[in-house]
Amino acid sequence: MSAVALYARATVGFDERVAHAVAVLQSAATEHAGRIVQATSLGAEDMVITDLIARHGLPVAVATLETGQLHPQTVALIPRIEQRYGLAVEVFRPAQESVIHFVASHGDNAMYESIALRKQCCAIRKLEPLSRMLAGASAWVTGLRREQSDTRAVVPFSESDDKGRTKFNPLADWSWADVWHYIATHDVPFNPLHDEFMPSIGCAPCTRAIAVGEPFRAGRWWWEDEKAKECGLHVKDAPVAEVSMMGAPR
Repeated sequence: MSAVALYARATVGFDERVAHAVAVLQSAATEHAGRIVQATSLGAEDMVITDLIARHGLPVAVATLETGQLHPQTVALIPRIEQRYGLAVEVFRPAQESVIHFVASHGDNAMYESIALRKQCCAIRKLEPLSRMLAGASAWVTGLRREQSDTRAVVPFSESDDKGRTKFNPLADWSWADVWHYIATHDVPFNPLHDEFMPSIGCAPCTRAIAVGEPFRAGRWWWEDEKAKECGLHVKDAPVAEVSMMGAPR
């Protein structure tokens, strides 16, 4: 079943939430002119934000992290965005030397061995490239929503990150139904893996389909304790700590 058929539905207040998201983006683009970037994960929420940026002609740069471990379906969205919207998507990749050293030292499946190694992999493939993406920026835009997980339940529309930049979350109050109703209404491109019961898509080794009734992010790092399920992109001063593992694959 397609994700649109499964999830999209009109909800009370949808038009108001869209208008508010646009207002947040317009204000952010004005306040941080020339110094704001959408850090898109190429997930459904971020595709909605890119569509809003393009639809309203907002001067917000669009950039993404290509970790070297993404599904090909995810990477294929980059040229689709450029062709559909006429927007350039700047791609940031991890330092190749760091990746080679990490894999040589810990193997291809290090992320399954401990939380510390998984977070080290995330740091190399995501956090360091993100620091380059945001160099010189005073603000960035994300697709975080309160509904995504308990740890994101109080996500504000704007906040300060650990470097003093402003992080805007224009879809903070949107539901999953809202996201897909917008995608269906505006024919927004999306990752076909969403049709395979993957609502939250990250690197291929760390993403699986979820079963009916499982939490939204259950398919991310599914072998870990629920409290550990962040890569660090959206955690202030996140420590790399050992946390309990649950059914780690071997």
